[in-house]
Amino acid sequence: MAGNRTIITLPEEDKKWLQSYSRAHDISLAEAVRQGVQKLRISEQQELYRYLVGSTKGIWKKGNGLEYQENIRSEWHSS
Repeated sequence: MAGNRTIITLPEEDKKWLQSYSRAHDISLAEAVRQGVQKLRISEQQELYRYLVGSTKGIWKKGNGLEYQENIRSEWHSS
């Protein structure tokens, strides 16, 4: 795997937990950290999506949004 080396400082308790986790899952410490970063990125993306959906909920004020969408899409097929 190509990448950049990064030195991190962890509290002793976290390092021991990470070592235990790595042994239990038969992966290196580096792989455990990579997987953790990947899960954190996915979680952040999901939080952003939920925020955007929540903050735009109800802004359509021109009637039933689904009916409008179906009407517009039906125009695509009639031309």
